[in-house]
Amino acid sequence: MEGRLRLQLCLAMCVQVLAVGTVVAGARPPAMYVFGSSIVDVGNNNYLPGTAVARANRPYNGIDFPGSIPTGRFSNGYNTADYVAKNMGFVLSPPAYLSLALNSTGPLVLAALSSGVNYASGGAGILDSTNAGSTIPLSKQLEYFNATKAKMVTAVGAPAVNALLSRSIFLVNIGNNDFYVFAAAELARNRSAEEQRSDAAALYASLLSNYSATITELYAMGTRKLAIMNVWQLGCVPAVRVLSPAGACSGLLNQLASGFNGALRSLLAGLAPKLPGLAYSLADSFGFTQDTLADPAAAGFTDIAGACCGSGRLGGEAECAPNATLCADRDRHLFWDRAHPSQRMAFLAAQAFYDGPAKYTSPINFMQLAQSS
Repeated sequence: MEGRLRLQLCLAMCVQVLAVGTVVAGARPPAMYVFGSSIVDVGNNNYLPGTAVARANRPYNGIDFPGSIPTGRFSNGYNTADYVAKNMGFVLSPPAYLSLALNSTGPLVLAALSSGVNYASGGAGILDSTNAGSTIPLSKQLEYFNATKAKMVTAVGAPAVNALLSRSIFLVNIGNNDFYVFAAAELARNRSAEEQRSDAAALYASLLSNYSATITELYAMGTRKLAIMNVWQLGCVPAVRVLSPAGACSGLLNQLASGFNGALRSLLAGLAPKLPGLAYSLADSFGFTQDTLADPAAAGFTDIAGACCGSGRLGGEAECAPNATLCADRDRHLFWDRAHPSQRMAFLAAQAFYDGPAKYTSPINFMQLAQSS
């Protein structure tokens, strides 16, 4: 009992300090909560059972992370969630939920109140059916957050938690896997162009319905600052390029992503006015990737088609593993492995979304979102 009281006192003081700190101009948000797929996963998949789970807990993943250790990030070092967090004033992304939840309540609650929690999972989709059984779908990530909030309330009370959440950043980056699964199914079924359009329309409807429900649910749980990254150029990752004899990007996947991104933009513009107090920033991962591919030299890249870590043609035929081929200059590669950005690409994208050219964020950038009242 005495230990529990000490923990509650510590947590309460932590919240009070953060509440005061956020009044100072330029101070970081009190916490950041991350939802999404492998691009922002910092190790949740390390704790999932089964051989079908996508994991990045072995070399050469993490070779440029402090200590050169594989953390579960699908990157040679830091990933996009880390760099968004760094720009916000944090040291790196908040810890993976499953790394905390398997222990006692204390570490989870302390992290949730002091820096936040990352719920993202490699392979996750907006739809529960995407890679079902081998990931944490978006709906489950929200369940985990709701459970976390309940523990926070038990520790320090609802008023303190609601005040903290209203000033915290909620980062969402998801949708890529839904389209990979859809495109693979369309290819296997040999659908006609007309059938593909019909199927894509049905997919969009399902994705947008789920996305709308997700935002509404997050809002009901206390979210007021929403940082969303749209789907990047899926058709240009090495795993897709390798399917083309010429190593070309997939027009189908890029069209699917572009169409969805336009619909997502409209959804947010229509939904936000119905949720009083909600502020959001929509980052254009697709446009940023497109511009980088068009002028790679401006970003310092010399290889924009192949994976730095992989095997086979373009390094896109197998995952990054200890027996894979590793490139010599990792900062010159746009892609780390067959489907994920390199640390350098993640850094550049996060910087562009934070306070870069206005064309990459709307209606405000991530910095303005973090500093909004």
